[in-house]
Amino acid sequence: MSERSVVITGAAGGLGSATVRRLAGAGWRVFAADLESPALHALAADRVTPLCCDVTDEASVDALREQVAAERSTLDAVVNFAGILGVGPLVEIEPADFRRVLDVNVVGTFLVNRALFPLLHPARGRIVLMSSETGWQTAMPFNGPYATSKHAIEAYGDALRRELMMLDISVVKIQPGAFRTGMVASIMGRFGRLAEESTNFQRVLQLAQKRVPQEERRAGDPADLAALIERVLAERRPRPAYRIHTNPQAAALSALPARVVDRLLLAAFRRA
Repeated sequence: MSERSVVITGAAGGLGSATVRRLAGAGWRVFAADLESPALHALAADRVTPLCCDVTDEASVDALREQVAAERSTLDAVVNFAGILGVGPLVEIEPADFRRVLDVNVVGTFLVNRALFPLLHPARGRIVLMSSETGWQTAMPFNGPYATSKHAIEAYGDALRRELMMLDISVVKIQPGAFRTGMVASIMGRFGRLAEESTNFQRVLQLAQKRVPQEERRAGDPADLAALIERVLAERRPRPAYRIHTNPQAAALSALPARVVDRLLLAAFRRA
């Protein structure tokens, strides 16, 4: 078939939906996978088929593969957007909440790529992983659950790329900064609730909440990331990783020695 095909997980989210529309407009056959919601079904179009899938449920992921295989014998790409935000003090966060972040962001990514590999292999397809700038930067206070998951995606992506390159299959990591999505918009309320519930970090969580609007103001347009995904899928020999809308201050901080960063952070919170 001349028409290229792609599965996009997390398709109903801000970044996923922008990429669904971009690739469908470029002639791709798009299987848009996400949890059941009106936003998912609203993606339905001539080249877009919405498919309900819980990436943390192995049976649901296997059903996704069977639905795609019923229409296509091979698959040209998988783009892994499915993910959730996880913030909070690591000594106070509920274990179930911590596990949920890792289950969606890491295990879900693993399950999807493993299940769809038999369709990707014959076409020498491409896997795109959604890491984050937090995946390569030093982890910051109260961002531990999310940073842990994205550092894990970095390791998973490197191992997977070095395995699949032997089969002529490319694996690419995207390391985006903040974008204007529901995930970014929800951080303000989350830090407010965390501050109310915290036993040990109420004051510093309130300070962290005040800095959230700065993150929202610098957030990028999801259309920019969708354009990058299209380019990554078109490249004959894509790079192992691409960064977009990285926070320059956070990047500079990550370049400093760990003890220097620790002292700077401690001084900043003590002044608050």
